[in-house]
Formats: sequence, structure tokens, C-alpha cells
Amino acid sequence: MTLPTAAPASGADLEALADQLSAAANALHARLLRGLRQPQAGGAPPLSQPQAQALFEDEVALRQRANGLYLDSARLAAVGLGGAQQQLLALTARAGEQIAHLEHVRDLVDLAAELVELAGAVVGGKPEHIPAPLEKIRRHLAALGRADQAGPAGPAAPPART
Repeated sequence: MTLPTAAPASGADLEALADQLSAAANALHARLLRGLRQPQAGGAPPLSQPQAQALFEDEVALRQRANGLYLDSARLAAVGLGGAQQQLLALTARAGEQIAHLEHVRDLVDLAAELVELAGAVVGGKPEHIPAPLEKIRRHLAALGRADQAGPAGPAAPPART
């Protein structure tokens, strides 16, 4: 078997590696629990406390490395957004500023959900899923801006939810 000498080249490669590390951490966790509950092969006693602690630390380290790879993959996906990345950053910054000043819980919940949907598309490396939540955020912020301009004269209609 030939081992690769270069780091994974794409976000998909990083995500696949992260998936494998997560699967290994899951297997390690299952084995750790089994080792704590039953004797080892040949009647040896279950895992000692130091052994279990060391395995648990390894499991946590594997999960941390996998999560780091998922983040690297998301960064690569975000780079692939090109010029849309600046628009995305500006819109999410405006949304963050609005969140700090929202008084209606419904607006807060809706905007937060829209941001989570957008973040999921970016982190998941699914640029084709970005336009829908981006448009929802854009419309929501526009409606909030119109409500701010209307002032306290009367209640503004809530933004249309799609």
C-alpha cells in the first residue's frame, strides 16, 4: 500500500478524512464502554482507570482533529464563493447588528434560524444551498429597515416567511 505524501487537496477530501476520524472516534468510544463493562479476552480484568482515561483522551483528540478538518473544509468551501463571499460577509454583519437591537422575539427567532440555515450551507460545503437563505435574510433585513423607518407611528407588518 502506498501512503499519500501530500495533504488532502479539496474540501471534499478534508471532509472525507474528518468523517473517517469521527467514525474511528465512535468505534473507540464503543470499545471503551465495552471494555469498562466486561472482562477482556482471556478473562483479563476490565480496563483500569488509567487505561480508560488514556483512551478517552484519545477519543476526544480524534474528535477535535475531525472538527478541525470540518472547519478547514468549510473555509475551502467559503473561498469557492468568490465575489459572493463579500456580499455574504456584509449581509451577515448587518444581521448581527440587527439582532442586537431586535425587540420582537419572532423577528429574533426568524433571523437566527435564517442565519443557521445559511451557516449550514456554507459549513456543509453546499454553495448551491446558499442563495435561498441569503435571500430570506436580505428580505428580512429590508423589512426590518422599513419598519425602523416607519417609526413608532404604528406596528409594521412582520416580514414574509418562506
